[in-house]
Amino acid sequence: MKVFRGCPQWITLAILCGALAASSAFASEKPNIVLFYIDDWAWNGTPVPMDASMDNSRMPALQMPNLERLASQGMRFRNAYGSPQCSPARASLQTGQSAPRSGFTVYLGSREPYYDTKREYQRYPLIPNVSDRELDEDAVTIAEALKPLGYTSAHVGKWHMRGDPGKEGYVLHDGDTNNNPGNTQAGMRRMPEVVTDPKLMFSITDKAIGFMEKQVREGTPFYLQISHYAMHAGRECLHETRKKYVNHPLVQAWYEEHNKNPETVNRKDDPAIWLGMGEDLDGRIGAVLDKIGELGIEGNTYVIVVGDNGYRHEELQLKPGLKQPLHATKWWLWDGGLRVPMIVRGPGIEPGTSLAANVVNYDFLPTFVDWAGGDPEELQDIDGVSLAGYMAGEEPNEDFLKRNLYFHYPHYRNSVPHSAMISGSFKVLHFYDRPEIPMLFDVSADIGEVTNIAKNEPRTHKKMYDEMMHYLEEVGARFPKVNPEYDPDVYRENRDFRKRNMWGPFEGRRALEDDEI
Repeated sequence: MKVFRGCPQWITLAILCGALAASSAFASEKPNIVLFYIDDWAWNGTPVPMDASMDNSRMPALQMPNLERLASQGMRFRNAYGSPQCSPARASLQTGQSAPRSGFTVYLGSREPYYDTKREYQRYPLIPNVSDRELDEDAVTIAEALKPLGYTSAHVGKWHMRGDPGKEGYVLHDGDTNNNPGNTQAGMRRMPEVVTDPKLMFSITDKAIGFMEKQVREGTPFYLQISHYAMHAGRECLHETRKKYVNHPLVQAWYEEHNKNPETVNRKDDPAIWLGMGEDLDGRIGAVLDKIGELGIEGNTYVIVVGDNGYRHEELQLKPGLKQPLHATKWWLWDGGLRVPMIVRGPGIEPGTSLAANVVNYDFLPTFVDWAGGDPEELQDIDGVSLAGYMAGEEPNEDFLKRNLYFHYPHYRNSVPHSAMISGSFKVLHFYDRPEIPMLFDVSADIGEVTNIAKNEPRTHKKMYDEMMHYLEEVGARFPKVNPEYDPDVYRENRDFRKRNMWGPFEGRRALEDDEI
């Protein structure tokens, strides 16, 4: 112990204790932030309705009591947007930047050149672009932004952005993880009876809880991102949880309708495993919530549960009459590929409330800085804005309600290169292989993006299209180019041609698919 010159030891102790108490009080004033990032989770993939007026905005049969508890204690978001794929979603969350600004627009096929010259694309209509391989060195991550404000940050689970999380400010992390660690039953056609850590969700949770306990002991405010491998493909759950859903009447009816034996059904098709995975995930969310309560920090901790990208869960149709409310799925910029569930609880957030304004994954960084006592306006080269005031009950103004949200996917997957911008209730899309078809939708009245109103609203379309293209050019977005060697016959032979054609641009009103309403 250091003794101050000229002071009796008891005075020195008093000074030190006072300093420690002041430091602890300062730390306790700073809220903790815990973010659960859920993989491949559709807008309607939870039992919590994202729109109380729409029965198909929630998942039947699935039981997630802890998530429902969280929703009753906090705010749910009707129009929360992610990204069309998990890696750009994670980059946007970390940096506060849209995908076109960051250049991180996809994970697959990333190389140094400007264009992706894979052999597969040599006869396609367009030559698509490559993506940045990892976060830019000068981009400020959540952990780096919070550190000067006194925070210690951890990231456990799926990173999927290449690079070292430790170099991005995270003192505890699992390294450069992708989807593979979460597939603990890879190669297994059916689930074995003994599965102790499906999708690593139990070990991830234990590690997260250990981090929280340490920070509370040390009186340090913290940011904790728990990036689960669930609900990504490669279904896994505890044997007992699956057994519960195998016996659910709706699942039993599915087995009968599809002529499937629950003892032999492939796990990638088995709704009981997908539902079980969701309930096991909820139990791990509950374990963290319970620990927050035990540690006495519930009143000073924000908890966010949100998906990374949109999806299309067939389990919605377990309940007769329910059909998909959103168009398309992951890899596409239709709302089925972008909208995600989002729930937030924390200091100043009124229980049981909802927000209908558009929010997006790159809003998290400035929001967290705001909560931590920093100034989000000081963040450079970001696209997000702080949601802190709106979560605390502030009425959104017109500037916020009508701000532009940007999405850019200049790649092929089962999709095609295209861009989108949302402003208030309107959404413009542009498909680079069919530039002659203008695309505009009123997603407030037409959530399924069924009717293209571009020809009825030419001024609105032109204004939004011009704004979108100006922004993309301004931030240096990559654009695909017309392929002079395009061969329609070769393109049509590709296995994804039907989906690309079906989910591509259209004039007037599109035909609904069998699972849509």
